[in-house]
Amino acid sequence: MSAQASGPITYREAIRESIREAILSDERVFLMGEDVGAYEGTFAVTRGLLAELGPERIRDAPLSELTCVGAGIGAAIAGMRPIVELGTINFALLALDQIVNNAATITHMSGGQLCVPLVIRTVTGAGRQVAAQHSHSLEGWLAHIPGIKLVAPATIADARFMLAAALADPNPVILVEHAGMYNTQGQLPAGLEAVDIERAAVRREGTDATIVAYGGALPTAMSAAEQLAGEGVQAEVIDLRVLRPLDSETAISSVRRTRRAVIVEEGWRSVGLGAEVAARLAEACHADLTAPIARLGGAEVPMPYPKHLEQAALPRPQDVIAAVRGMLDDG
Repeated sequence: MSAQASGPITYREAIRESIREAILSDERVFLMGEDVGAYEGTFAVTRGLLAELGPERIRDAPLSELTCVGAGIGAAIAGMRPIVELGTINFALLALDQIVNNAATITHMSGGQLCVPLVIRTVTGAGRQVAAQHSHSLEGWLAHIPGIKLVAPATIADARFMLAAALADPNPVILVEHAGMYNTQGQLPAGLEAVDIERAAVRREGTDATIVAYGGALPTAMSAAEQLAGEGVQAEVIDLRVLRPLDSETAISSVRRTRRAVIVEEGWRSVGLGAEVAARLAEACHADLTAPIARLGGAEVPMPYPKHLEQAALPRPQDVIAAVRGMLDDG
């Protein structure tokens, strides 16, 4: 399926096509990771790519995340454009030494003599009943690290085109996909051929409150905004998209107009990305706010396995609606 396809496309298909296009258009690009070839990917994103592109471009790697990222860093420095897949974000913890101490620092420590144009793809989020070790949203940890760029596609268009922008960046980029979105389906905007990885996006315009979200929390925010609209409340929805370096100006501009802010994330609320966004909004918009900033995050527990408990541990549209209603009642 091409970028110009007229029919609907899934989030999974959009990412697969972005990988395929990148490899076909640039001989320096290859994908490396555990189970990306013969097994066709933990989430079936790479289905069919080994057969089409061959083992030199779709490389099955040993079960060592540290080794995969280290090899990717070396290949990037040597002039290649590697894409390293880490099955889920918890596996990134096994590669943190390479990510934090090498990928993020080499350009700085070499005085700009070396660049690390490495892309790491990984998967975050809950909703699939795979329990605590494979369900958490740890992107806030990675967003703490200077020297890398961190992006989170939450739309079909971003899933389709963010990889190309990441591969064009001379510095390491971590692309965080959401596990619960792979089967979601949508239409690519006509004529769209690229997206940036610099700015947040306004996904819905409104005047009464601002809902800030990213990744898997964006559908939650959009659903809440739709329901609020039925009550006559127009909520603006901001998709952060780029988590490092964080584009806070888009959210600040919105909150200065709406005077109310609700921040939604699936990650733990304590010391999370939402806390950073709230701090920046408080610093920039303290004179504009008519109600305290609200933050909604995942329950402060290891993610439960039972479906009803897993859902209860995540922010829901009704939670967002209640937060906005409370602000309107107060203000």
